[in-house]
Amino acid sequence: MGQSVSTAKLTSRRDCNRSQRSKSKSTVLIGRMQAEEAEEVERNSIDGLSDIISVLPDECLACIFQSLTPGDRKRCSLVCRRWLRIEGQSRHRLSLNAQSDLHPHIPSIFSRFDAVTKLALKCDRRSVSIGDEALAQISEHCRNLTRLKLRACRDLTDAGMLAFAKNCKCLKKLSCGSCTFGAKGMNAVLDYCPALEELSVKRLRGITDGAAAEPIGPGVAAASLKSICLKELYNGQCFGPLIVGAKNLRSLKLFRCSGDWDKLFPLIVDRVTGIVEIHMERIQVSDIGLTAISNCLNLEILHLVKTPECTNVGLGSVAEKCRLLRKLHIDGWKANRIGDQGLIAVAKSCLNLQELVLIGVNPTKISLEMLASNCQNLERLALCGSDTVGDAEISCIALKCIALKKLCIKSCPVSDHGMEALASGCPNLVKVKVKKCRGVTSEGVEWLRTNRGSLVINLDTGEQLDASASDGGGAQDNGVEFPPMVASQIGAPSIASSSTGRSTSHKLLGLLSGMSFVACTLRRFGNSNGS
Repeated sequence: MGQSVSTAKLTSRRDCNRSQRSKSKSTVLIGRMQAEEAEEVERNSIDGLSDIISVLPDECLACIFQSLTPGDRKRCSLVCRRWLRIEGQSRHRLSLNAQSDLHPHIPSIFSRFDAVTKLALKCDRRSVSIGDEALAQISEHCRNLTRLKLRACRDLTDAGMLAFAKNCKCLKKLSCGSCTFGAKGMNAVLDYCPALEELSVKRLRGITDGAAAEPIGPGVAAASLKSICLKELYNGQCFGPLIVGAKNLRSLKLFRCSGDWDKLFPLIVDRVTGIVEIHMERIQVSDIGLTAISNCLNLEILHLVKTPECTNVGLGSVAEKCRLLRKLHIDGWKANRIGDQGLIAVAKSCLNLQELVLIGVNPTKISLEMLASNCQNLERLALCGSDTVGDAEISCIALKCIALKKLCIKSCPVSDHGMEALASGCPNLVKVKVKKCRGVTSEGVEWLRTNRGSLVINLDTGEQLDASASDGGGAQDNGVEFPPMVASQIGAPSIASSSTGRSTSHKLLGLLSGMSFVACTLRRFGNSNGS
């Protein structure tokens, strides 16, 4: 009996094991079948996507490529020969390392990228750059070029710029910095590029200093020029004939250019009447120049950055005549030459003022109250490095500046009491930036946040280094940043400068998921072929 019981137990165990093994085999089999089905579905979806892309017109695929980041575009160009060709033909913007070893690769590069209209040639300052022959060869391949940026191309001479200008007559924008060609090369561009609208020149070493300097301009380009920016030039006044001859000029920016500009401004404003923006930083200009500038009746934007010879008298002359002024930036450089008197003149005449930046200027409650009362459109205000702006002045601003949206206070004797005034004032205020104001504590800022939850407040006690300084001017050096409020003033780049981390396939799937867009494009393409 005992043996039969044990035998029965062994038999039941074997049956149980067999059933478990059969179940595991069936599970594995089902898993394999499901995996194969999933692979087949994925293969079919990829084939379907491939079918969709294969029937897309080149123009539609080019639009998709233009929505990708530069890295994703490069990866797309490796998919097939068609994508390689379309990606190259649809690229309008190109930036190249302009070292001397670029020269032998120019034909192959521009045979692929044959539609480039915006080109940047940048070389490291310690390297040997491309020369005249390379630039001439590039110009032969890019005759439709509209924008050119040259950086540290020290081996380019006047001859190279002449060859380039003769081939690229459609050029609209030229920006060159740290180059060594001179006045002849610049005049060649002005003589052969009649469509030139924007000119930016920085540290052009080939321009000689003194009376022997060759004048630049006007040339045929003077009639189309709308913007001139000159930076760090030994003899920037040699551009005088160009500026005076540019009758349609709207923007003039002068940064750290030597010479007496008081003599030139009367000639400029006598010939050029449509200027709307003037930016002067660390140049030799006084009230004489400002009085001449006051004849620019259409002036809307004025930057006076570290021009210690400019006083209340000159600013008053500008304010009295330039009643369309919208943006005023003044960096007084702690010279105390501009103060209440000049600002009161602005408050009386410039009623359209929207943005005011005062750096190293000492306004009092008198001028600030008049500005706040008269300039009802004032939306952006920055007060930096002022010894006279305290709690009383901030309280005045809070009470009077109804339209104010952004307020920046830096290195001023303001305390938590001034912050308390902002809790009930400035009903349209959306952002406050407080920096290096020792009297303002984190507790005061938290109290303001609690009582005005919608207000964005940035507090910087100055313990960390400020890395926001830029080459643009004094306002940026002091951490004042007022982005444009009008969307139309912002130029969106055609190619993104950074990757978002998403894969190319996901982006393509997302773009192609809008089948109405693809179908519409195919219909237009078919109708054009049928017609």
